[in-house]
Amino acid sequence: MIFTGSSAHVWAQLSALPLTPACETGSVSTPQQTQGPFYRPNAPQRNDLTADAGSRRRFSLRGFVFDTGCRPVPEAMVEIWHADERGEYDNDGYRWRAYQLTDDAGRWGFDTILTQHYSFRTAHYHICVQPRGGEVLTTQLYFPDHPRNHGDRLLDPRLVMALDDDRSTGRFDFVVPSL
Repeated sequence: MIFTGSSAHVWAQLSALPLTPACETGSVSTPQQTQGPFYRPNAPQRNDLTADAGSRRRFSLRGFVFDTGCRPVPEAMVEIWHADERGEYDNDGYRWRAYQLTDDAGRWGFDTILTQHYSFRTAHYHICVQPRGGEVLTTQLYFPDHPRNHGDRLLDPRLVMALDDDRSTGRFDFVVPSL
């Protein structure tokens, strides 16, 4: 299963974090956002992106994929890509890029590094979610209270992650159209 080793304790810590957004019957889908210019197809399937992390600050992202009826979506593809600690993307390789499939409960999660802001953008993670046989949801996840949030015209407050107490884990639950 995708949640083994060091990731297992993270799920226990997440029980105190609220669902984001709260899934209720009749929920609306997670908002779409731009893919941006740094997307690169054919990312590797993995949930741990820390092999090259070195001394970089680690960060875990966790959550669920639900449909608009609040049912878990198993086998949904969740893809991530993001800038490094200097705000630079790896446009030649696949560092900080990966995808995975949700488990039977709709869970997804990545262990990676803490991304940074760049240019006019606040710190963010790019995410695509695609249920098996469904449309691709392309969006971005943001940090609460990041100093660059107020100046980023692309930031959508509905896409802000919940963070654990030490700010090393973010949680976001995606809602996709029911099939």
